[in-house]
Amino acid sequence: MSTFYNNISPEDVQTLDKLSMLLIELRESREALLNKHKVESEEQLLEQIQQGSVSEHPAYEDYLGMKVITQTREAVRKELRDYMLEVEPK
Repeated sequence: MSTFYNNISPEDVQTLDKLSMLLIELRESREALLNKHKVESEEQLLEQIQQGSVSEHPAYEDYLGMKVITQTREAVRKELRDYMLEVEPK
């Protein structure tokens, strides 16, 4: 069993846990929007909107939502990575 958490403060463990849970929630939210429109990516949804094969509303709002989720996930991933490097046990 890993001893990664043994030398990390409880506050740091909570922070790591919260960031990890946020990543999971963001991933699930994006997947729900993709599934709603039966697409594999944001770009595919935008293409369908431009071709007129799906109604612009609410598809475009969902497209924008997915873009924000993706950007947020990348920012949280970076924050989590940086935080883990900061608190990495020696």
